[in-house]
Amino acid sequence: MDVNFIFKIAAIGIIVTVLNQLLIRSGREDQAMLTSLAGLIVVLLMVVTAIADLFSTIKRLFGL
Repeated sequence: MDVNFIFKIAAIGIIVTVLNQLLIRSGREDQAMLTSLAGLIVVLLMVVTAIADLFSTIKRLFGL
């Protein structure tokens, strides 16, 4: 895992926050909530993929 992974998560967070505020100010609270939920799902999928890669590397390292 490198620093780019953390930067990608931060960029997604910033984009989702801006979109969320923009949608709330325009009176679309439902779409703002869905945007936040979509951002959370994308980040969780990225983290789960990274954890799966970590486990596969550990398996390979110990020969399991």
